[in-house]
Amino acid sequence: MSPAHYPKDVIEKIELLQEKFKASGQDLSSYLEGLLYADYMTYWDYINLDILLSLQQPRTSFKDEKIFIIYHQITELYFNLIIWELEQIADKKPIDAKFFKERLDRVIMYFDQLISSFAVMWKGMEREQFLKFRMSLLPSSGFQSAQYRVIELQSTDVHQLIHIDKREDLMGERDPDVIFDNLYWQHGAKELATGEKTLTLKSFEKKYSKDLKELIEVYHNKNIWRKYLECLDKDEELKQMLRSLDLKANVFWPLAHYKSAVRYLQRDPVDIAATGGTNWQKYLPPRFQKVIFFPELWSQKEMDEWGKGWVVKEVFGNEE
Repeated sequence: MSPAHYPKDVIEKIELLQEKFKASGQDLSSYLEGLLYADYMTYWDYINLDILLSLQQPRTSFKDEKIFIIYHQITELYFNLIIWELEQIADKKPIDAKFFKERLDRVIMYFDQLISSFAVMWKGMEREQFLKFRMSLLPSSGFQSAQYRVIELQSTDVHQLIHIDKREDLMGERDPDVIFDNLYWQHGAKELATGEKTLTLKSFEKKYSKDLKELIEVYHNKNIWRKYLECLDKDEELKQMLRSLDLKANVFWPLAHYKSAVRYLQRDPVDIAATGGTNWQKYLPPRFQKVIFFPELWSQKEMDEWGKGWVVKEVFGNEE
């Protein structure tokens, strides 16, 4: 077929490609030859399906351990999607409400998926199997999810993440080392009896503390709250979306964990310790931590009652 017989749009695209590669000092004909010899893209190659399905490596012969692994891998992928959207908001200059809402809507959607998907944990595994295979996981713990810590640091002024007992004393503190040592989740990974750091926490700090301390600095002026203050055309809808994110991240998500922990770890009269030795009874319920990303958007009464009633309703099926 002569060039005159090619469709006009094909000729135009070839000419654009010629300009593109010429500008970069490359030869279009070589790239076209490579395209000629290349195999067709397949679905399984594009998403690396074989590799993905090889990433589940149970430590025991209990069948439900594979469910446990896959669920946590899915969770980490959702965390990665949330981080990606929050990065876009943080880096947008200037930030406008339309862009803010579009990205925030995605983040809220991902949290909705995460919250509802936790049923896989408390419905999808036999309690007897879980209580046995979990012992082979020591001292690992979901506490060690660094991506979730990134989400928290991206979302709010880091002062709001300081443990509630230290928050007032450290008002205005800027030293990332001091801040890091007093973040609320540090207190959730102390030995129940001695108050000393668990091996779970020590290994987490060894791997991630440097990166997380750097993020404390990076997001000091561009976390989601700061970007909200920068947004000149912010409106009531954006405010309500931030409130929704706050509830989903700091009430419903930890509550989903708590519901699962109660199902598997609560034993009357003595509770079973979590795999990492974390104090899940005090660490997970939102009413104890009072982690609120955007306190300026809530009334004092709402903050005083943060998480009140949800644990009783969701876990025990009763109203307060």
